[in-house]
Amino acid sequence: MKLVYLAASAAVWSICAFTKQREAPKSVMLAPAESVSKPTVADSKDDVVKRGQYLVTIMGCADCHAPKKMTAQGPAPDMDRFLSGHNSAQPLGTFDKSILKTGEWVVFNGQSTAFAGPWGMSFAANLTPDETGIGNWSFEQFNTAMRKGKFKGLENSRPLMPPMPWFNYVNMADGDMRAIFAYLKSIKPVSNVVPSYIPPAP
Repeated sequence: MKLVYLAASAAVWSICAFTKQREAPKSVMLAPAESVSKPTVADSKDDVVKRGQYLVTIMGCADCHAPKKMTAQGPAPDMDRFLSGHNSAQPLGTFDKSILKTGEWVVFNGQSTAFAGPWGMSFAANLTPDETGIGNWSFEQFNTAMRKGKFKGLENSRPLMPPMPWFNYVNMADGDMRAIFAYLKSIKPVSNVVPSYIPPAP
């Protein structure tokens, strides 16, 4: 019995000793944190704009900031007026405003560009580089709007109204914020003066 045990042990040892160990996949080997966060090659302007386009897409900015066209799959962003905000030429229509007084309801128009709730009525802004949008904005203004929730990015202006989720972007990486701004400055300008915010009725 001892001989069988010794023979089996020797066989296992031989297999382990002479079988080449598999190398760990390179994808799981991480570099030190500081080398991961530091880019080695400066991004080109095109790369920055593409990054901004990617971020605007996954953040769903067009869900509210783009007028819609009806398609076979339902409403889709109108690419002729992409990110131009609430279409000021389109009538708002009517709804029962008494439901807002309960504080339990929020109403969106059919384009998802106008919103009514306990805060009053707000409208999605024009994000295109037209002068009626962000055409005259500096990056600092855009940064203030996105990180501090200030209308037109001005420190002494009113707060941005719901449903704009600016508080989700407070800790966004500076490079991502700049990429979004670069992309918005690169899209087609659309002239559209978005209506002013309407405070709630007394």
